[in-house]
Order: sequence, then C-alpha cells, then structure tokens
Amino acid sequence: MPTDIPQSRRELIGQRLAAGSRVAVTELASEFSVSDDAIRRDLRALAAAGECRRVYGGALPVSPASGAMSDRMARDRHRKRQLAEAVVGLIADGECLFLDNSSTNLALAEILPASSNLTVISNSAAIVAALADRNDIRLIAIGGVVDPNLGACTGPEALVQVQHIHFDRLLLGACAVSCSHGVCVFDPTDMAFKQQLLASANYVVVLATSDKLETTAPFRVASLKAIDTVVVESDAEGAICSNLAAAGLDIVRAAGTSSQPPISAKTG
Repeated sequence: MPTDIPQSRRELIGQRLAAGSRVAVTELASEFSVSDDAIRRDLRALAAAGECRRVYGGALPVSPASGAMSDRMARDRHRKRQLAEAVVGLIADGECLFLDNSSTNLALAEILPASSNLTVISNSAAIVAALADRNDIRLIAIGGVVDPNLGACTGPEALVQVQHIHFDRLLLGACAVSCSHGVCVFDPTDMAFKQQLLASANYVVVLATSDKLETTAPFRVASLKAIDTVVVESDAEGAICSNLAAAGLDIVRAAGTSSQPPISAKTG
C-alpha cells in the first residue's frame, strides 16, 4: 500500500495501533515503500501524541485500561467474571490472598467461595466494601488516603503497611501486559505500591482481558519473570499466549467459546 503522504500514512498506522495491533518498522517500510527512518519518524510522532509506545523494532499500542476505577467497574463485567471464575480453582483453603486494586479482582472478590478459611487483604475501596459483610473471610484493609482515580490506597501509609505483611498469593492488577515490557500501569505511585506487593508475595497471578495483552503503559512494574500465572480470556490470541508461555508463565484460559488450543499450566 505505497503512499508518499506522511500524514495519511501516519493516520493508517495510528488506526492499527488503536485497534490493538503491534507494528514493526521493517514491515511498515516495506508495505508503504518508504525507508525505515520514515517509519521511525511516524512512530516518534505517534508516541509523542500518546498513541503508542516505541519498542525495539516497532511500537506497541497503549492499553485502554487508563480510566477511573468507577468507570472500569462498569465495563466488560461478563468477561471479567469469566476470568475470575477461572482463578477460583487455583485458590487453596486457608490461603492468605492479596487482591490488588483492579476491576477484575473485584469480580473475583464477589465470587470467593464460602467456608474456605481465607484471609483477604486489599487496598481497594470497592473490594473491601464487597467483602465487608463476609463473616467467613478474615478481611484486612490497607489504609491511607484513597486516590479518587484509582479508587485505592497506594500512598506512603499503604506502602509501609504492606512492607510488614507476607501473603501466599497475590492477584496483581495490571493495566498492560507484554513480553517486551512486562507488567505496566499508568500511575507512578501505583507502580511503587505494586512493586512492594511483589516483594511480599509467594505466588503471583495476573488476570488480563485480551485488550491488555501486548499493550503498554508508561510505568513498568516488573518484567514477566516476577509473574507466575496469567489468566486470559478464552479467545486470547494463540501467538501471544505462546510467547507468554515461552517467557516462563503458566497460562490459564477462562471458560468460553474459543477456537484457540489450550496451554497447560500448573496451579501453584
């Protein structure tokens, strides 16, 4: 699809990124019959406009998970419920869980099994509220000032509290997950808080809707080496899941109608 109009070419590249596709410099240069340098200029301009994040050899789309917690709670509830149902089977009786601030983790909180002798710790106002009446769960709320956009406590008080707690299983919230950048978020305070959570956890699980896979956000929490299991939707792209598995992660697919082959995973 050759073109010598930079703005038109740039708009087409931007449309692909907005649709969630990763782009590669050499492939675009060949397609548009321009030099690699011309494509790199396009990607620099798109990155400056906040439409992508440049990586070696190309660019990643920006994750859509950048809105306020109150908005994210209302979106894709059925998809998040399916991810949550896939996680319940991984949780053993008597575990101490940390449910990090996440609308998908909220879906998990709503279906935690009864009489499992669980201890649940969370910094999320919504998750704490959802579990406050559960007499069968020992609930520990991490406190401090609630960030109105995150809907959670991630400041200095919260950070000090989690430094003195160890938990069996961390359900880590993530705005973006990619093989090249690992787990990323949009808020620097949230990043620092999550890094402390990782230091306090024995086993780490990330629940990721498909629109978060192979996307990016400004602040890197950790590489994929810090994660044990990723739970994905039934229709998550097979190539992405294979790459995540090759990076050492266990992949658990949520139930649903899918033509993708399963990837075995240990339950940790």
